[in-house]
Amino acid sequence: MKRIHSVDIMRGIVMIIMALDHTRDLLHVTSISHQPTDLLTTTPVLFFTRWITHLCAPTFVFLSGASAFISFKKKNNITETRNHLLTRGTWLIILDLTVVNFALWFDIYFNVFLFDVLSAIGFGFILLGLLLKCSAKTIGIIGLAIILLHNLSPFVPLPETSMVKQILMPFFAPGAFPLGRGVTFVVGYPPIPWLGVMLTGFWAARLFEQTIPNRKKIFLKIGLTSLLLFVIIRFINIYGDSFPWANQKNSLYTFLSFINVTKYPPSLLFCLLTLGIMFLILSLIEGMKNKFTDIATVYGKVPLFYFVLHFFIIHLIMFAMVFLQGFKISDLEFGFNFGRPKVGGGVQLWLIYLIWILVVAGLYPICKWYGKYKENHKENKWLSYL
Repeated sequence: MKRIHSVDIMRGIVMIIMALDHTRDLLHVTSISHQPTDLLTTTPVLFFTRWITHLCAPTFVFLSGASAFISFKKKNNITETRNHLLTRGTWLIILDLTVVNFALWFDIYFNVFLFDVLSAIGFGFILLGLLLKCSAKTIGIIGLAIILLHNLSPFVPLPETSMVKQILMPFFAPGAFPLGRGVTFVVGYPPIPWLGVMLTGFWAARLFEQTIPNRKKIFLKIGLTSLLLFVIIRFINIYGDSFPWANQKNSLYTFLSFINVTKYPPSLLFCLLTLGIMFLILSLIEGMKNKFTDIATVYGKVPLFYFVLHFFIIHLIMFAMVFLQGFKISDLEFGFNFGRPKVGGGVQLWLIYLIWILVVAGLYPICKWYGKYKENHKENKWLSYL
C-alpha cells in the first residue's frame, strides 16, 4: 500500500487541535483549579475548548494501528514488522517517561512519572507485534471486544483489596501509585482500553485499500452509524460510560451533559462519539487537496516530532507568562502544578487561542523542514523513531 494522504491530513488536524488543549492546560487561569468539563463551574466556550480536543487521542491511536497495518502490508514480513513494532513500542514508552515527562512537568527530580498517550501507544505496538500471526479480522474482533466490554471491568466480582484486582485495574483505569521518596507513578492512559482502539484501527486499515469514492461512502456510513449508536446508548443511560447524563439548569447544559463522556479510560460512548466524528472527517477529506490540507499534511507527516517539540515551546511560554505576571522562581511549584505558582497566574481564554495559533504557526516551518529532511534521508533508519 502506498502512503495514504488522508491519514496524514487527519493526523495533522488532530495535532493542530491537540496544541490547543495543552496550551489551555499550562496557561489558562483556571486550568489548575477547575476541570473545563465540570458543568458546575465551566462555561460553554471553555467546555467546547476542551471537548473538541477529545478527538485527538482516539484518532491518533486508531491511525497508529492503521499505519501499522499499512507498514505491514508494505513489508509483507511478519518477523520484520514484529521487531519494528516491539522496538518502536519500547522506544515510545522510554521517550514518554523521560523526555516527554520532563517537557510536561519541567521537574528535574522527576517526582511524577506519567504513563501518558505515547506510553499507551507503545504498549499497544508491543501487544500488536505479538499478535501479528493472527489474522487482521481476529485482531479487529479483539479490539472491538475491548471497546465494547472494558466498561465492565469495575464490576469484576473481586474485593478492591485483592491482589489480582490491584494488579489488573491499572491496565483498565487511571490510578496513582506511590513509589517512595515523594515519587508517584500515574497511569493517565490505561493501556488496555487504548489497545482496543489501536487493534480496531489495524483491522479497519484495509478500508484504505478501496478507491477514494468508495472510501468516502464507507467512512460516511461508519461515521453516521457510530454517532447513531452513541445517541441511542447514551439516551438509554445505563451502559457505556461511568457518568450518566442528567438534566441541568437549561437545555444547553443538558446537551453538554449528554456529550460529556469519559476519556480516562476511553468509554464505549467516548469511542463511538470521537471515532464517529473522525470517520466523518475522513469521508470529507478523502481526495481533497487545497491549502488547508497541504498545511495539515506538514504536521501529519511528523507527528511525534511535533508532539515532543510543542510541549517544550508551550512550557517555556508558561514560564515567561508567570515571570511577566510578577512571580519569582521561589513561587513556582513543580510536580502536578507544571511549575506554575500554587495560587494565581494564568491568562484568559481569548489569549489562550491567540497563543495556540502562534505556537502552531511557529512550528510549521520547523515541521516542514524536518519532513523534507526525513524524506531526503531515508537511509537514516533512526529518523523513523522521531
